[in-house]
Amino acid sequence: MVRFENVGLRYGLGPEILRDLSFQIPAHSFQFLTGPSGAGKTSLLKLLFLSLRPTRGLVNLFGYDISLLSKEEIADLRKRIGIVLQDFRLLDHMTTYENVALPFRVMGRDESSYRKEVIDLLKWVGLGERMDALPPILSGGEKQRAAIARAVISRPQLLLADEPTGNVDPTLGRRLLRLFIELNRSGTAVIIATHDITLMDQYEARRLVLHQGRLHIYE
Repeated sequence: MVRFENVGLRYGLGPEILRDLSFQIPAHSFQFLTGPSGAGKTSLLKLLFLSLRPTRGLVNLFGYDISLLSKEEIADLRKRIGIVLQDFRLLDHMTTYENVALPFRVMGRDESSYRKEVIDLLKWVGLGERMDALPPILSGGEKQRAAIARAVISRPQLLLADEPTGNVDPTLGRRLLRLFIELNRSGTAVIIATHDITLMDQYEARRLVLHQGRLHIYE
């Protein structure tokens, strides 16, 4: 599903923050991405989401060399990816329900075909009473859960999550991780960036460890 070959990334004229990344993400796989603060985890997720282009090297996603694709083709590929970033990126003028339903609206689906699914998921992540609330009045943890629900609702082929359990209590964190695991079992490849060693130790999963700009893989 994903193949990186000798990928490097720098911002502007600064030093490379990611160097010589070569790895593959198989379809239907589950892995944690970890490493110290500043190691480049968020930058790697943005490369995977195609919101950043590498400075050098090959990125192949879903069988496509991204360097050969137009902006429109890149946009089409991104529809196959769900992402949860730490800034959440909810639309402030839309309710929680509308934010979570947005992927279906982009697909052009009629609301009657997805309304129950969106409501059921919002209840499952503990936002059943906040469906009509706008993001500015949600807490950080509520925004995070809404962003997670939006990322998983359309069952993407690839899910990227940056510290998805960072703003919730341990019980809800485990519940959200079960959601990712169930999504993975249904066929989605999942990459979760986290500092939480205790959380990772609860599950047998591949670990991608970033250190000083380089990636080390532990099966």
